[in-house]
Amino acid sequence: MLQILTLDHLVMTVTDIDRTCEFYQAVLGMELITFGASRKALRYGTQKINLHAAATPLAPHAQAPTAGSADLCFLVLPPLEKVLAHLQTLGVPVLLGPVPRTGATGPLVSIYIRDPDGNLIELSVPADGRSLSEAGTSAAGQKNGQPSGSPRPLA
Repeated sequence: MLQILTLDHLVMTVTDIDRTCEFYQAVLGMELITFGASRKALRYGTQKINLHAAATPLAPHAQAPTAGSADLCFLVLPPLEKVLAHLQTLGVPVLLGPVPRTGATGPLVSIYIRDPDGNLIELSVPADGRSLSEAGTSAAGQKNGQPSGSPRPLA
């Protein structure tokens, strides 16, 4: 039987790749990487988000690639108060939160923002104060006690 280990990357369709890169770098601390024939991606931990321009999506692509249709949840380093302060400093409006949610590893406390295309971005910490590794990140995905997708500290 097939067993999924982890998510390597996902593809997000956007209207303006440069604007998207600026947002994810400044707001979420992701690293911009260029690969292949000048393709752009945003790396965090050991995962990445490949970017496709809505006007010219690369083949193969989703059946109906649409900018602004993503709903992503990222685990961030606690405390959430620091994340809120960072967003306020950058002038990024918080749509909702902090609110309780349920994640893949258990209860979360989340805040919601939108990126330049209107994608919904959920930023979460474990609700019970556990570290991210204690919250159920698989041992197979850890390096030196850190989860494989460890978020970078927000600037």
